[in-house]
Amino acid sequence: MNQKTKKGLSKVPEVTLVFWIIKIFATTLGETGGDAVSMSMKLGYLVGSAIFLAIFVLAVIAQIKSPKFHPGIYWITIIASTTVGTTFADFADRSLNIGYTGGSSVILILLLLSLFTWYQATGSISIRSVISTKSEVFYWVTIMFSQTLGTAVGDWTADTASLGYLFSAGIFGGLLLVLVVFYFTTAISRTFLFWAAFILTRPLGAVVGDFLDKPTDHGGLALNRYTASLVLISAIFLLVFIFKQKAATKNH
Repeated sequence: MNQKTKKGLSKVPEVTLVFWIIKIFATTLGETGGDAVSMSMKLGYLVGSAIFLAIFVLAVIAQIKSPKFHPGIYWITIIASTTVGTTFADFADRSLNIGYTGGSSVILILLLLSLFTWYQATGSISIRSVISTKSEVFYWVTIMFSQTLGTAVGDWTADTASLGYLFSAGIFGGLLLVLVVFYFTTAISRTFLFWAAFILTRPLGAVVGDFLDKPTDHGGLALNRYTASLVLISAIFLLVFIFKQKAATKNH
């Protein structure tokens, strides 16, 4: 697509408080929705991953083909990335028998490689630079790895480290607050802070999602996964409808 027609706008939203609220809801939905397909429907992690990967690829294609930022398409793609991240992480951690520590380590390496390659190819990993097909592809690949890593880290914290869902949620929520303080009081790179926050919202959503749908004897509320997912997706699209998000402006 001719970048001149984009008038300096990327196809991702401005980062606002509403953005982060929707992102946390989406990551929580990724956990309940991914578990609903792989566990409640008993399709398994591999089949669940294949289903969500196909949805994610189709959503990314729609996002890339869209001539401008479209909130609905963008958040559908985010939801697809977080559900495939859930099933991918569960497949790596459990089906491949490498555990949460091994899975988290492998996915972290993939995420760092994605960010490094993106920077080498385009010169920037800022969301404001997402104005070309190449940068969009890197953006969505990086997001998929970040969602997968977040799931693995959330599971490691709650299960391997035996901290439980609520305590783990407190840890990740606290770390996000630290990033907020850094944002307002320091000159730390905004791009670094964005990706750090983006990654941290995923394990927060993972442990909150697990808290909602895991059995009570495992520390959860044992809520129906389908009901929880429906409530979350309704809340997301209500927020998208009410708050008119704008595209991030391009750096000059």
